[in-house]
Amino acid sequence: MNPSLKFILAFIISLEISLKASLTTNILVIVFALIYLICTRIKIKELLLLIILPFIAAFTIFATLYWFSPASDPYYAWDLSTRVYVYTLTIACVTRNVTVTGFARSLEQNLHLPSKFAYGVLAAINIIPKMRMAVKQIRAAAMMRGMYLSFWSPVLYFKAILVALNSADNLAQGMESHGYVEDQKRSTIVVIPLTKKDWLIFFGLLILTNISLFLFK
Repeated sequence: MNPSLKFILAFIISLEISLKASLTTNILVIVFALIYLICTRIKIKELLLLIILPFIAAFTIFATLYWFSPASDPYYAWDLSTRVYVYTLTIACVTRNVTVTGFARSLEQNLHLPSKFAYGVLAAINIIPKMRMAVKQIRAAAMMRGMYLSFWSPVLYFKAILVALNSADNLAQGMESHGYVEDQKRSTIVVIPLTKKDWLIFFGLLILTNISLFLFK
């Protein structure tokens, strides 16, 4: 399915579920999300992490509403706690088999967002490994001078900001040297298709979700 449509579908479903309580719909979304992840051959370790990690938040919400609330409401407690898994698993489905580059290209081509936005997202994500290395180098240089820069040290973040500003300037110069001109039409190297099948799946899942929301509690 097209990455942009997957993102929009997950956003709409999550928004509707947050506005209307329907435990049955929550369970159905969770089941279908798990089936989709399994069909895409997700690793068992990743699937277990998606199930175990949100459990703390889900259990906290359930315990607060069921045991520690003045007016205990089991249905509402189950509804809100299962929403945690709905949000987690739908996001996992959106990111499944979708690269950051492909998603940025889809936003530019299919949703017609400005190219500077797509390239800015890619630049920000690709600079993260360089920033991690820069932080390690800053801490190592400080330790050689007898200074220990902790994780929350203002000096560490000030130096990291200077490195980021320098990297941003180098990136801008590099893009201009490769012919990038802001607000100018650019050729497409890799086309992200948006087919009728994508639209059918999009509207089909959206309609089924809304039917479930208004028919089941």
